Amino acid sequence: MELSIDFFAYTRWSAYATLAFFVLAVLGFIFKWGIRFRLVGITGFMGVLTVGLFGLGLGFYNRIAIPGAIKYSLVYDNGANQTVIAVEPSITPEEIEPTLRQAAYDIYSPGRLGLGENKLIVRMRTVIHPETGVSLPLYLGEVKRSLSSREDDNMQIEVFSDNLAQLPEEMPGEVEE
Repeated sequence: MELSIDFFAYTRWSAYATLAFFVLAVLGFIFKWGIRFRLVGITGFMGVLTVGLFGLGLGFYNRIAIPGAIKYSLVYDNGANQTVIAVEPSITPEEIEPTLRQAAYDIYSPGRLGLGENKLIVRMRTVIHPETGVSLPLYLGEVKRSLSSREDDNMQIEVFSDNLAQLPEEMPGEVEE
């Protein structure tokens, strides 16, 4: 026997049951039934159960794995429509677009605010060291995606090719063969 893990369907039916017990509790008070206080307790329990099922439904989204994406760190998030991720300076130009796409899927949340624009902007940056003791943040690209839809096929990905030229050819500590 296979069980579905569709918590939103369970939440809907639990909400229907909560409403039914609420109506029974109200009728119990109107007609002075002996079990009216038990019905209030059942209604309260069903309400808690419904909220719990709803919360579980929010937590079980499937993660999408984009081939070619590398590990990144979230370094800034205003909780609304702007985020910044950081990657290693050893990133290759072929890894930038899949990593931006992966971050756009991972960072999406239905609770984000648009603040005037219905787009989530994810910027990618790295830190290079052109001289000893000097750190320079370098933005490599950005992606703009919809805040209203989890599945956005119209993501606008922009790679900053002029900044890609500033990436170091060889990382310190690497040995050429």
